[in-house]
Amino acid sequence: MIERVAYGELPAKHHLALRDGAGTLRYEHCLTRAGFDGPYTIAYHVNRPQGLTYEAQASAPALLMSENPLRRRHYRTQRLTGRRALLANADVTISVAKPTRSDEVYTLNGDADELWFVRAGRGVVRSVLGDLAFGPGDYVGIPRGILYRMLIDQPADLLLIECTGTLGIPAQWRNPVGQLRMDAPYCHRDFRKPAFQGPLDEKIRTLHVQRHGARHSYHSAHAPLDVVGWDGTLYPWAFPILAFQPRVSSVHLPPTWHGTFATHGALICSFVPRPLDFHPQAIPCPYPHSSADVDELIYYISGSFASRSGVEAGSLTLHPRGIPHGPQPGLYEASVGAKHTEEVAVMLDCYQPLTPTEHAAEVEDTSYEGSFS
Repeated sequence: MIERVAYGELPAKHHLALRDGAGTLRYEHCLTRAGFDGPYTIAYHVNRPQGLTYEAQASAPALLMSENPLRRRHYRTQRLTGRRALLANADVTISVAKPTRSDEVYTLNGDADELWFVRAGRGVVRSVLGDLAFGPGDYVGIPRGILYRMLIDQPADLLLIECTGTLGIPAQWRNPVGQLRMDAPYCHRDFRKPAFQGPLDEKIRTLHVQRHGARHSYHSAHAPLDVVGWDGTLYPWAFPILAFQPRVSSVHLPPTWHGTFATHGALICSFVPRPLDFHPQAIPCPYPHSSADVDELIYYISGSFASRSGVEAGSLTLHPRGIPHGPQPGLYEASVGAKHTEEVAVMLDCYQPLTPTEHAAEVEDTSYEGSFS
């Protein structure tokens, strides 16, 4: 939820009749959170949105691996194709996806809010609420329950975070009325919303619904993109990572200052180009540390990564709770006097342990554990 918006044809109040010029009744469709106590969006369809026929289960959940749970890991996601789940716990599932062509069916995630990071590629998220363009460096948020498909203009390379809890803005960045604070690291103007164009028939009638980690296939009796108007606070949005305003201090700040999005059990942080610590004796390289309560996941996007050598754009590292991790030998000492960093990366701190999948094992750099000594 960013802010409430409204588009197209709407009645004067919720739950009042909306009719077309011929007097035909539109179908109100409410997407709600926390039962009926949380944020919501109401869309008005030409046809009944519940007019779906169940066909089959289209896929099964990913298989989780549990050996060596305290191993520090490095995954070279550049070697993967398609969409692959790599790490998961009860709160989040982390995947990479490499779509090269547009979806031929619609998707509806009934398990989780989705947060994508676009490392490469361009396209459009086409949903019942309109079109949302995306490109390199964008975060894209899609609330659960939103029907959409991805249109690919250039082959994409995506990090996908599925959140079983609500994905949103950390509470400290909002004022009491919900507006982003003036000292927040971004503003409302940084977020892009869908461009609503009204009903559209793409001649697609198949819908894949994700529930309990599996995908189920449905057939729609009509064109699903038949919304004539909508208002609410639940809708797809895009945010460019370079719009994040980093904090700078005389000494090294903890990662929480880079907090960008939050969900139950996880904080998502953005590292962007910035001046480094300015105390004359500051050590700007991240200090060795042991996180007793969280697993730390870092997705490397671009630039020079001061704390680790051997990682590259598209690398994903996992540092389990309680095990010391930090810069490789020599990098901590060499960072003294550095004035600026050009790195771009996404980090997750997760309160539940992350478990790798069989796909993660396929691209693990098994030498990474030895890089700390």
